[in-house]
Amino acid sequence: MKHNFLALLQPFLLISMVLTCNAYAEKNDANQPINVEADQFHHDNLKKIQTISGNVILTRGTLSMKAGNMILKEDAQGNQFATLFAAPGGLATFRQRRDGGDFWVEGQAERIEYDSKIELIKLFSKAKLKRLDGTKPTEVVDGEYISYDGRTEFFNVNNTPTSESKPGAGRIKIVIQPRTEIKGN
Repeated sequence: MKHNFLALLQPFLLISMVLTCNAYAEKNDANQPINVEADQFHHDNLKKIQTISGNVILTRGTLSMKAGNMILKEDAQGNQFATLFAAPGGLATFRQRRDGGDFWVEGQAERIEYDSKIELIKLFSKAKLKRLDGTKPTEVVDGEYISYDGRTEFFNVNNTPTSESKPGAGRIKIVIQPRTEIKGN
């Protein structure tokens, strides 16, 4: 019976996500440099790996990511790939403005992976993603794994931090706020 209910709920969730995905990640962010602040920095030029630790803050346009430690890799084409690790007892975070107004997306997890080439953010363990209209949440998603595509605003949520869903491994939670129309006076 649980599977039948989920099967009935799935089309509604997909339709509501498509209807609410009218704003994409800030387009200009992809053309901005990645800036990093931290307490310590180690650079291996041969391997193109940078190990950054101590209160790490990564920014790229409106994208802001914070963590205890980070490993930043670069491929031959110059694309950056960041893995952020939460400080002990905390969570790594990100926040990014979406095109089309005062719309934001923010998330948190024990580990965050960011691929600048395809603007994909993956959240692992204790993951939470919020879409905001100003400061008001429009959607909140909790799970052990969330992938978020900043170009298309598509996100996927699973109940294990291995990016797959397994029966009995836990539950995901989705809260979708009702849409309200502003009425003229």
